[in-house]
Amino acid sequence: MAAEKLIEAKIAEMEENKENAADGGLSLEILQIIKDSQQQHGLRHGDYQRYRGYCSRRLRRLRKTLGFKMGNRHKFTGKKVTVEILSDSRYLLLVVMEAERAWSYAMQLKQEANTEPRKRFHLMSRLRKAGKHGEHLERLCESHRVDAKTTLEAQAYNAYLTGMVQFELQEWKAAMEAFNKCKTIYEKLANAFTEEQAVLYYQRVEEISPNIRYCAYNIGDQDAINDLMQMRLSAGGGGGMIAEKLEALITQTRAKQAATMSEIEWRGRTVPVKIDRARIFLLGLADNEAAIAQAANDDTKERLYETLLAECRDTIQAVREELRTDVVRCRTFHISNSLPVYLTYIKLCTVVRRNESMAQVLQAKLKEPQTDESKRGPRPQDLIRLYDIILQSLAELSTLQGMEEDRTFQKEMALKILVYKAYRCFFIAQSYVLVKKWSEALVLYERVLKYAREVQSKAKNLNNSLKDLPDVQELIAEVNAEKYSLQAAAILDTEDVAETPSQLQVKDNTPLSERLENFHLDPALVSKQPNLVQFPPEFQPVPCKPLFFDLALNHVTFPPLEDHVEQKGKGGLTGYIKGIFGFGS
Repeated sequence: MAAEKLIEAKIAEMEENKENAADGGLSLEILQIIKDSQQQHGLRHGDYQRYRGYCSRRLRRLRKTLGFKMGNRHKFTGKKVTVEILSDSRYLLLVVMEAERAWSYAMQLKQEANTEPRKRFHLMSRLRKAGKHGEHLERLCESHRVDAKTTLEAQAYNAYLTGMVQFELQEWKAAMEAFNKCKTIYEKLANAFTEEQAVLYYQRVEEISPNIRYCAYNIGDQDAINDLMQMRLSAGGGGGMIAEKLEALITQTRAKQAATMSEIEWRGRTVPVKIDRARIFLLGLADNEAAIAQAANDDTKERLYETLLAECRDTIQAVREELRTDVVRCRTFHISNSLPVYLTYIKLCTVVRRNESMAQVLQAKLKEPQTDESKRGPRPQDLIRLYDIILQSLAELSTLQGMEEDRTFQKEMALKILVYKAYRCFFIAQSYVLVKKWSEALVLYERVLKYAREVQSKAKNLNNSLKDLPDVQELIAEVNAEKYSLQAAAILDTEDVAETPSQLQVKDNTPLSERLENFHLDPALVSKQPNLVQFPPEFQPVPCKPLFFDLALNHVTFPPLEDHVEQKGKGGLTGYIKGIFGFGS
C-alpha cells in the first residue's frame, strides 16, 4: 500500500508538471528506447549477441560525445555517473545501456547453457550486474533534476531486473513482489496517458504476467497452472525467459495425468497408447484446439496451429523411434502401428484446418478494396497453393494404413476432395481472369459448377461431413455472378483484340439478335457499325386474305329466257359459212 501511495504521488507530480508546462527536469523515455533498440537490433529474431554488440557500440559513442571516457588506451579508469554531473539525459541513457548490455549477455548465456551447463554461473553474474545498474539508475532518478515520469520508469525497470534475478535464483516470493511492483507502475503510467502511449506499457505488463503466475504456482497456488497454460497457448509457444520453465512445468503436469491413460477410441477402433510422449501430447490436444477456437486474431490462430503441428511432428518421430528400437513392439508391429497412424491422422487434419483458416483470411482480403497500390496485396495464386496443400493432405488421409476398408471414411474424404477441388478450380479461373484469358476462365467456371453439383448429389447421406466444409451453394452463386461479369468484361475489352481466343470469336455474319443464347466474342459489337440485326430484313411469307367459293351456283337452274331475248335472222353466204364452222352458234 505504501508503494502504491508513492506511485500515486509521482503520478500527481507528473500531471502537475505537465499542466504548468514548466521545466520538470531531465526526461528519458526509458521503456520506449529499450523496446525500439531491441526490435531494431536483433531481438526480433532472438539474437542477443547482436543486441549486446549494439549496446557496446552505443555506450562507446555516448561516452565519447559526453567526454565521459573510462581512461585512455593505456590505462582503464573506472568512473560512475553521479548526481553531481547529471546535467544531460544522456547520462541516464548511459546507465540504461550498461544495464541492457549486461542483461543481453545473460540472455545469450542462457541460450548457450542448454548445451553447456557451466555457463549458468556466468549467466547469474551478468544478471546480477544488470540488476546493480538498474539500482544505480533508480538512485540517480530520485534526484530533483529528473522529472517524475522518468523516475517512475526507472523504478519499474529496476523492479523488472530485480525480478529477473530472483526468478533465476528461484526466490519465488521476492521475484513475485518485484514483478508486481513493475506491473503496478506500468499500469498506473498507462492510465495517465493516451491510448497510443499506453500500448507500450500494457505490452510490458503482458510480458511479465506469466512470470507472476509461475511464481504464484511455485509458492503454492495450484490454480495458477491453468492460467499459465492459457498464457502459453495465447502466446503461441513464443520464447522468453519463462518459456523453458513453463514448457517443463506443463509437461510435468500432463505426465502426472497421463499415468492413467492406456488407450483411446478412434472411429470405432481401440488404439493402445503405451508411450509417455504420445500420452502427454494427446492430453494437451484438447487444450490446444480450445485455444485455437478462442484465438483473438488470425495471427495468434496461425501461431497456435504451427505450435500444434510442431508438437505433433515431434511426437510422431519419438513414437517411431521407440517402435524401431523396441524388439517386442517390432514383433507386434501390426498392433502398435495404429498409434502412429492415429497421430498422422491428427497431423494431416490439422494441416487441412490451418490452410483452410489461412484461405478464409486471404479470401476476405481479396474482397477488400486495395488502398495502397504500391503494396502487394493477396492474389488468387496464393489461394491455389493453399488448396493444393489441402488436397495433398486429404489424399494422404485416404491412403492411411488400415483406413482403406472404412467405406464411410473414404466417402467423406472423396466428398472433401471434391469441395476443395471446386474452390481450387474457382481461384485458378480467377487468376485467368486477371490476365484476360476469357475462354480458359469460362471453361474453369463450368468445371467448378460440375464439382459443386456433384458434391450436392453425393452429400445427401453425408450431411455430418459438411459441417466443417465451405458452403458450395455460396460458391455456385458466386460462380454464376462471375460468369456474367466475365462475359461483359470480354465484350468490352477491345484493347487486346488480336490476342482474343479464336474459338470464341465469331466467324460468320450472324447478327446479335439471332444468337442471344450463345456467348461469342465479336469485336464489331463495340465498333461504329455493330452487327445487331439484319437490315434490310428478309421477306417472310405472311397469310393472305382467304378466297370464298360459291359452291351453290352449280346446283342453281335458271329459268328459260328465250322468250325475252330478241332473235336475229341469219342470212346470206356469210351466215351459211359461219353456220358450217360453228361461229354463229
